[in-house]
Formats: sequence, C-alpha cells, structure tokens
Amino acid sequence: MPLYLWEGRTLAGIPQRGEIEAPDELNVRLILRKRGIIATRVKRKPRELNIPFLSKRIRKRDLLVFTQQLAAMLDAGIPLVQALEILIEQTENRAFRQVIRDVKEKVEGGSTLAQALRAHPKVFDRLYVDMVVAGEESGNLDLMLKRIATHIEKMENLKRKVRSALIYPAIIFVVAILVTIVLLVFVIPTFEKLFSEVNMSLPLPTQIVIKVSKFTKTNIPYVIAVLFFLALVLRYYYRTEKGRFQIDSFLLKLPIFGILIKKIALARFARTLSTLVKSGVPILESLEIVGATSGNKRIEKAVREARENLREGESLASPLERSGVFPLMVTHMIGVGEATGNLDMMLEKVADFYEADVDQAVANLSSMIEPLLIVFLGVVIGGLVVSMYLPIFKMAAAF
Repeated sequence: MPLYLWEGRTLAGIPQRGEIEAPDELNVRLILRKRGIIATRVKRKPRELNIPFLSKRIRKRDLLVFTQQLAAMLDAGIPLVQALEILIEQTENRAFRQVIRDVKEKVEGGSTLAQALRAHPKVFDRLYVDMVVAGEESGNLDLMLKRIATHIEKMENLKRKVRSALIYPAIIFVVAILVTIVLLVFVIPTFEKLFSEVNMSLPLPTQIVIKVSKFTKTNIPYVIAVLFFLALVLRYYYRTEKGRFQIDSFLLKLPIFGILIKKIALARFARTLSTLVKSGVPILESLEIVGATSGNKRIEKAVREARENLREGESLASPLERSGVFPLMVTHMIGVGEATGNLDMMLEKVADFYEADVDQAVANLSSMIEPLLIVFLGVVIGGLVVSMYLPIFKMAAAF
C-alpha cells in the first residue's frame, strides 16, 4: 500500500503534518477527516532508496520514545491500531517506521501485540516481548509498557554515565600515542640527521631513542598489520562460547576495571530481574532472560546454574552465593526477599545500590585515570624531547 505525505489543520486551526498509508489520496483525506483534520495538501511519497549499509540503525533512544508514547496513548484510551498508526507518522527513523508498520499490519491481521513484536527480535528483545505478554494477559498493557520504558531508560543512563566518564581519558590516551608516533617518525629523524652531520658522540638515552625511532619508522606498517591481525583473532575468539567465557572471566579479575565491570553487571542483573518479577513473568523464565542479557558469560553461567537448582526445589540465593560471583550482600538480600515474598522489592534495592555505586566508581576512576595519563604524557613525550636535547646541552657545555 503506498505512503502519502500530508499537511492540514485541526478544527482549532492548528497546523499538522505527517505521512499515512492508504490506497489513494481520497482515502487519505477521509482518514484525516475522521481524526478531525482538514487536509490542505496530499501527495504520494516517493519510493525510498534502501541501501543496507546506509540504513539508519534503530537506537535504544528510538525504542524508548516509541514505548513511552505507546504507553501514554493506550493509557489515554486510544485503540492499539490507531496508536500504532500515529507512531508510524511521527517516527523519523525509516527502518523503525517500517518495523512499526509491520507490527501494525500483523495486529490488524489478528496477532497479539507480543506476537507481532516477536517477529522483530533485533528490535524487541525477549525481555520486552515477555513483559508485553504479561501486560496483555493481565489487561495492564499500558502499565507494563511504562515499566519497560523505565527499565530501558535506567539501563541507558547506566551506559551513558560509564561511556561519558571514560571518553575523555580515552581521547587523551589516543592523542598521547599519536604524538609519540609523530615524534618518533618525523621529529627525531631530523635531530638524528643534525647529530650525524656534527659527528659527535651521543648520550645513551639519545642513542636508545634514535634506535626506537628507526625501528618505528621502518616497521610501523608491519606493527599496525600485526596489531590488526591480533584484533581480528581476538574478536573471532570472543565470538566462540569458550572464548567469551574466558575473556569475560579475565575482565572480572582486572584490577580497578574488573570491579567496575562486575558492579555494572550486578546492577543490570538486579534491575532486569526486579522488573520481570514485578511484571509477573515466571521466575524460571525471568532468570533465563536475565542470564542472556547480563552482558557477561561468567555471570550468565552462574544465573543458569541457579535456575537449574531452583527448578529442582532449591532457593535462588544459595546457588548464587556458591557461584563466587555474587557478593554476600546481594545473595542475603535475595534470600530475605524470597523469605518475605518481596523479591522484586529487594532486587530493586540491590539495583539502586549498585547503580549509585557505579556512579561513584566511575567518578573515582575518571579522577584517577586523568592524572595518570598526564604523568604518562609528561614522562614519555617529555623523555623523548629531553633525550634529543641532551647532545645540544653537551655541545653548549663544551663551548
């Protein structure tokens, strides 16, 4: 069915514009009239060129806005299909608009919303779909969508805080490496040429720097090729089950960074499981989803083993404690939640604690890394510069 771009005004005179799917222009005007909009301009939308690698990807931000708006419209009593039609018109992301259009068509064809969403697993993950199922079964779809939106927002805030705290040190580190390479490849050879013309004996630090400069200038293409090859091998190994488990286990043991990675994973685990349990998703199914979305294979294995033990009649807290991954505070609070029937509430408290802890850890890490990088810049770059000036100082002292 073709798409039409339209412009018009409401009965109150407010300008409106959008796009709508209809058999022809007349039907577009009829649909808009039913919505209380008088169309002033309608034209068929040109077919869009769809090149896969140029297609705009669907971001979590797009999904968050979609979920919030759908929840608000359902809460206001707007029928699901009409709400999806409005979202199709308002969504700017072409790829996401097509997904919503497909969801709407499936719902019109008799599918439930969850069934329609399940056809797009790259956009709507299992957590999202299962919570929608729970909302449809309980008759509280709008409430469930609000919970999903809150969950997405909290997870994205967590990612954004970590990313924003680490981006500045990363930029400094990259600049330091680039400056060092420029000095070794372009600047130091100029000094070497000068010293060779003077034919003087060079101090040991200067000799070492010149040798490093020669090696870098001669072999830098090979070094880059080797590093690129190693990165590809590591990436391939990380995609294997064994490789990802070993690398994720290693990351958890890293000094400073390992603690931060673990806190982020624990915050994600607690927040996701709390949201699912509160939404009425069965605990075994919730654990399966949480394990798959934990972001760390070591933690995923611990959750999977806890799920199997829970299936056999054991509590959730005991196997998590035995795994050695979950701190005692977490397992004790989960145990209290199980005993009192308030597991979702206890998990929410754990999530709040670790999210606050991550904020503090990120701030501390950022304040610690920055001075270390500045010292690195001073020692490495300053050392290179001083080593080149040592012969000049020696010549000056001789006169």
